[in-house]
Amino acid sequence: MRLRAVFIPILGMAAATETCSAAPLQDALHAYGIQAWHIGRLWNFTLGLCVLVFSAVVAAFLFALWRAPRSDAQTPPDLSSLERPERRIHRTVAWAAGLATLGLLALLAADVFTSRALGRLPLQDAVNIELIGHQWWWEARYLDPDANRQFTTANELHIPVGRPVIVTLRSDDVIHTLWVPNLHGKRDMIPGRTATMQFRADQPGTYRGQCAEFCGLEHAMMALLVEAEPNAQYEAWAERQRQPAPALDAGPAGDAARRGRALFLAHSCARCHTINGTGATAAMGPDLTHLAGRKTIAAGMLPNDTKHLASWIRDPQTLKPGVYMPVNRMRPDELQDLLAYLETLK
Repeated sequence: MRLRAVFIPILGMAAATETCSAAPLQDALHAYGIQAWHIGRLWNFTLGLCVLVFSAVVAAFLFALWRAPRSDAQTPPDLSSLERPERRIHRTVAWAAGLATLGLLALLAADVFTSRALGRLPLQDAVNIELIGHQWWWEARYLDPDANRQFTTANELHIPVGRPVIVTLRSDDVIHTLWVPNLHGKRDMIPGRTATMQFRADQPGTYRGQCAEFCGLEHAMMALLVEAEPNAQYEAWAERQRQPAPALDAGPAGDAARRGRALFLAHSCARCHTINGTGATAAMGPDLTHLAGRKTIAAGMLPNDTKHLASWIRDPQTLKPGVYMPVNRMRPDELQDLLAYLETLK
């Protein structure tokens, strides 16, 4: 028992190390979208004003120390201010209060102008996504007036560069907060309420999002990758996501994958996950229809490769304690068959 108490924190540190390699670090200092640029400009203005105020306070403090009369233990107290008003000090305090008020009004005005700028993003030809926070993963539903063009994925958003994106935010359990600092600010996701975030990526790249509201034991391991790509590349990706799971090779090369699919459907996997085109239609866990096409697993915690996927299937509770996915006890040959099937889901 004592060994387990030592071993689990070590695994947690190893998992944190893996997270850095699986998902890029957040970067709040570089804006790659117009909304993030507006927020960054407000931050720079606020920082500059606060630095100015701090410098003025420190300068006034040092000046007061320099001008203060020197004394020692034998010097009698100066009580002259009790008999005559200190008009100079009163004027100084009044000026300081006035300047502080002007500074606060400037911050208020900057905040109002930034909020108005954020609300003026053109939304023609927008991509509509419903993003649902779960403990501890993200469910993304790409919406379309034509129900046949809608699809669901998990823990990754793909968006076209230069087109606005409207993300409707919901929580399935506790309070979460979405934060993709390169593209926008934070937005709370409160159970029973709906919020909206609108942004546009102006440069292609991979941007990290993160739950920014403590939501339980694995809060820190709840990342979201946002892939901004040219419109043609995005449309090709979206078309692939609308398709059911790929057909398996009919020859001997597909034997292991077919055994893995049978195992998936017969095992507890199908009770929690969906794979379109099969009998697995549960919605408790992430949609796995195109799992092999994602960069990470476990909400950005691990790279999506055979080694880490096998570790995750065998014992997710060791890698991410408290996650709802149970330990899966299966023979090594069964695990290899299941991996062979999951790797076809591209």
